[in-house]
Parts: sequence; structure tokens; C-alpha cells
Amino acid sequence: MQRLLEPEVMDSWEEAIEYDAMDFTEVNTAFAQEAIALGPPAQGLVLDAGTGPGRIPVLICQIRPQWQFIAIDLAQNMLQIAAQHVEQAGLQKQIRLELVDVKHLPYEDGVFDMAISNSLIHHLPDPLPFFSELQRVTKPNSGIFIRDLFRPIDEVTMNALVESLGNAYDAQQKKLFRDSLHAALTLDEVNQLISTVGLVGVKVYQSSDRHWTAERNWTINDDQR
Repeated sequence: MQRLLEPEVMDSWEEAIEYDAMDFTEVNTAFAQEAIALGPPAQGLVLDAGTGPGRIPVLICQIRPQWQFIAIDLAQNMLQIAAQHVEQAGLQKQIRLELVDVKHLPYEDGVFDMAISNSLIHHLPDPLPFFSELQRVTKPNSGIFIRDLFRPIDEVTMNALVESLGNAYDAQQKKLFRDSLHAALTLDEVNQLISTVGLVGVKVYQSSDRHWTAERNWTINDDQR
């Protein structure tokens, strides 16, 4: 099935509100726990690329108060909602929200101890610049945890996945999900991107009936021995 792009930025206030209202508690909690397991055991600077409403860094910082986050998005309305969540959790000193294009990161080389990203890649018409920037701004020993949808092999499989949502989601939310599946990458495409930019030690695998994951454990470097 050919890739069919959707808008890169979800930046109307209505879209941002509707997305934030969808119940991703279970998925976000699992993501946060897996990210923590891959990250540094002590303090660290973490990049959250495509933070959306910012719920994942809030969850992580409640468990890892020694981590500092720079959480970025290209959608101003998403960041406005994220700021509300950060303030409600009292985490303004730990989480810095920035309006940044993930394809052009304004950060120095090798500054991040970890990079995470959830459900971002399918929004990017060309994900290669993001992966290139990710390789540049992370330390060689950094943790990496990226998860997104993968594109189904055919329409029948895609329809079955959409229908599996059941009655918990309305017609518009199901359409958003279908559009996202159609815009997603395959595992082979993800592996090719990671190989092209020279991200070493990253494992890519199918992590559910609709998700792929790319991960790398944080490791101690020579300066920390």
C-alpha cells in the first residue's frame, strides 16, 4: 500500500483539543515506563520530539525527577495545552517547552542523554532530516526510544485496525486514525532511515499490531567511569 501523506502540523485549536481529549493513558504510561528503562539511571537531558500535549514528559518526570526535558513541537496550540499540563503537575523547572521544527534542531551536537518521540514520524513528509538531526544532537551513548504506527500491507488490514477501535472513538477520530495509518512508514523504511544517518545500536521491531519501535539503551561512557 502506497504512503498517503497527512498534514505535518496539527495546529488548529479544535484539532489540538480533540487530540488531547482522546484517552491515551494506558499507551502513554507504557511508553513512559519503557523510556525510563532505556534512559540514564541518574540525571540526564532528554529531548521529546513532537511532544504534542506534553503528557508523556509529565509522566516521566513524575518518576524521574532528576531528568530535564526539552519538549518540542511545531504546533503552537499543542504547546499551549502542554504548558497547562506541565503547570498543573508543577514541573515547570523540569520541562522546557519550545516551538521547534524537528527537521532543524537549534541545539549543539551531542548534548542529549536521551531522545524520545511518540507518534511523530508519520506526520513528516520526509523523515530523513529528523533522523539526521537526531543522530547529530544525541550523545553516542544516549538512550533512544521512538514509537509510531506502521503502514498496513493493504486496505483490508487497515480497515480491520480501524474497526478494532470499536465505539470508544467517534467517526472523526476513526478517520484521523485511518489517515495516520496511511501516512505511516513500514519497518523496512524505518530501518533504511536509521542506517542512512548512521545511528548505531538501534533496534527496530514491531511492538504491536499497529506500532513499530526503535530503541537503544543508554550506556555509560568513558567520562562517567
